[in-house]
Amino acid sequence: MKIEYLHASVYGNGAMVAEECKKLMAGKGVEVDVHHIDGMRPDSMPPADLYVFSSPGRFGKPIKEMRRFLEKVNLPKGTRYAILTTEPSPKPDKKTGKMPTDEEVDRYQHLISIMNEILLGKGLVKVAQTKVYVTGLKGPLEVGWQEKVKAFANAILGSP
Repeated sequence: MKIEYLHASVYGNGAMVAEECKKLMAGKGVEVDVHHIDGMRPDSMPPADLYVFSSPGRFGKPIKEMRRFLEKVNLPKGTRYAILTTEPSPKPDKKTGKMPTDEEVDRYQHLISIMNEILLGKGLVKVAQTKVYVTGLKGPLEVGWQEKVKAFANAILGSP
């Protein structure tokens, strides 16, 4: 299996996640090439069995560069893809101290849904998606992020 992993890391968190995914996949005999989207042309993507798109979040959306890249991606219908985002960690409510539920977080974090809307609209086929939280503006990543990446890699490998 050949995977092209395209990220738009700004502060290095997404690049770190990409390298962890590459390392995990290499241990299972899967070749993963990691690229920052700045060095890629969306209209001439290298051939692969699966494409992973990864973006940090800004104001609940994928960063503008990734949205534009995805809108210009030219891949055949039926191409398989996966999404892994790095999103701001949810914070407790200032008045109650309660952490928001997953449903509440989904009301203001739309990264994955926006990326899926663009890619599914092009006829691509989603095989996996997940998010890794970033605890501050520039990091670090949440405790246990490697386990999320491992589960993501296993989901990709388990897909038909």
